[in-house]
Amino acid sequence: MRRAFPRLGWCLLPLLPLSCHAGEPHPQARPWTPAAIASDQYESSPTFTPDGRELYFMRSDRAFGRYRLLMSRCEPGGWSAPLPPPFAGPPDAQEADPFVSHDGQRLYYVSSRQGANADDLDIWMVRRDASGAWSAPQRLPAPVNSPESELLPRETASGRLYFGSSRPGGPGLTDIYEGRLRNDGGWDVSLVGPPISTAEQEYEVEVSRDEDQLILVGQRGDGRSHLYRFERAGKAWVARGRVPAREDVFQVGPLFSPKGDRVLFGQVANERDSGELFLVDLQPTVDTNWPPRCGG
Repeated sequence: MRRAFPRLGWCLLPLLPLSCHAGEPHPQARPWTPAAIASDQYESSPTFTPDGRELYFMRSDRAFGRYRLLMSRCEPGGWSAPLPPPFAGPPDAQEADPFVSHDGQRLYYVSSRQGANADDLDIWMVRRDASGAWSAPQRLPAPVNSPESELLPRETASGRLYFGSSRPGGPGLTDIYEGRLRNDGGWDVSLVGPPISTAEQEYEVEVSRDEDQLILVGQRGDGRSHLYRFERAGKAWVARGRVPAREDVFQVGPLFSPKGDRVLFGQVANERDSGELFLVDLQPTVDTNWPPRCGG
């Protein structure tokens, strides 16, 4: 990505009590990772197919390095033991940040398979055919990809592609960009300006299906990445505080529920697990059928 700048420099600190921000009425985050998926490494960036039968995610080592893609299927007994998806790159490639489009026809992710530099991640995509098979990976062209690194591609319901990038031209070391596919097959890419991209570091965004909510993954103030909430007001984004999560560790890879009332994300769990998936409610009343249930 040079992924060292947004992630590898973070420390995994000892477990401290959870706390909520003043005025935050919602429950605190709680562990969600299914038993078949949990490990002594770091699981994050989950995404589901529309039918809820497949879960794609990334796993890294305990220091949040060595990224690889994994998938699990919902079987009668529960989620299956994770395996690399059929489109996974060679063992020496860094691959992370999967995202299944809302119609289930495309899966985006980032990979270093395009070159010898393992820290340079670009956005790739696979398409699903009528038989359910994924196509060969396709690297998105410039200006979506650049000589620098791209992170966490997320396609919205209206077809916009949001992603983080360390390319020059933005106000910070890393910033958030929006891509739009033209009718001729080319792309237009623009910086998402303040308050999303600032002189500080912003790595990732997750946008709700109605495109009225946004969660930003950024490092603002304490030298550690956290999850920041925004709501749309006309054409502008308005800050609404932080997602309730631990203060002493970073958070990464958020995923909204289809109704935008819950969010899954990666966070340190304890010394044994290193990192797991956590679930938090964003509203007092939520749809408890998400994340998808599997195996009763």
